[in-house]
Amino acid sequence: MLYRESGQFKTSYPADQAIFPIVQDRWGLIAVLVVAYGVVPFLIDDYWSNAVLLPFLCYAMAALGLNILVGYCGQISLGTGGFMAVGAYAAYKIMTTFPNLDFIPVVLAAGLITAAVGVLFGLPSLRIKGFYLAVATLAAQFFLVWVFNKFGWFYNYNATGQITAPPASVFGTLVTGAHTHPAVTYLFCLSFVALFALVAKNLVRNRVGRSWMAIRDMDIAAEIIGVRPLTTKLSAFAVSSFYVGMAGALYFAVWLGSAEPTEAFGIDQSFLVLFMIIIGGLGSILGSFLGAAFMVLMPILLKNVMVDSLGMAAVTAKHVEILLMGVLIIFFLIVEPHGLARLWQIMKEKLRLWPFPY
Repeated sequence: MLYRESGQFKTSYPADQAIFPIVQDRWGLIAVLVVAYGVVPFLIDDYWSNAVLLPFLCYAMAALGLNILVGYCGQISLGTGGFMAVGAYAAYKIMTTFPNLDFIPVVLAAGLITAAVGVLFGLPSLRIKGFYLAVATLAAQFFLVWVFNKFGWFYNYNATGQITAPPASVFGTLVTGAHTHPAVTYLFCLSFVALFALVAKNLVRNRVGRSWMAIRDMDIAAEIIGVRPLTTKLSAFAVSSFYVGMAGALYFAVWLGSAEPTEAFGIDQSFLVLFMIIIGGLGSILGSFLGAAFMVLMPILLKNVMVDSLGMAAVTAKHVEILLMGVLIIFFLIVEPHGLARLWQIMKEKLRLWPFPY
């Protein structure tokens, strides 16, 4: 009875084409935003900020970018970690070159630089696809990490090869560095992710998004009806890399504070983000958030249960956590191959008809 469309009449085309045409969905989103902006900042501490919320937001931004490329355009990519490294190192060079620059332009510039690199590595998609494209993007992953390790200019010739984010502010409020307040960093990342999630939602609903999905479903038929594969595929790589580059900048400067390319942006990061969109749901903006929440929060929950409640040794708990995560991933993919977003959609369809038979 609480989730019913009856009586909700659309009297205009804009109302019919709204992002959330059902009133309950709009109010649900408003409630989530009210809690995120009006409640969480007053309860947050260093643990919740650094262990839960910041990694969730950074990975959600990266998952949004990869889902645009893989889920909506159908182009396989295994180089997400490398493109996150591009965004991180671009932000580092901009911050050290222009120390008084506001941090918002730094993140946007890092995304634009990563978008240019993404277009360059997206050129092979014009000739190859599927497994061969995955191998090409995997080569980009290793090449980018090698470049950042090899050439000292990228890390300002630091003897350790590590980059450390200098203090940066937004409108006079410090958002990077050791003396930032957890609520400030959380609100900054939340605002970025919320804004660009809205942009992505609108982007996949317009002509550009429909072109991506046409290429994904059948590229030859899409080309016959007038969709240009060159601009469509390269635009998907550009937009995806833009999001991933901003995620890399936030991941390095706001969350970690310092990074080393092999450890922070290795192949594990690429597979982690790929697992997020597969578990959350390919071709779904909501699925990007659900997958990021699953991959970030589930290990913390399992660790707390095994160590705190069951008294298991930390080393043993880590091995059991890896095993259980693999089992849970396989279970969810068997139960619903289209991800958690599809399960949420099925639940809403049942609620629309409840209490009548489905």
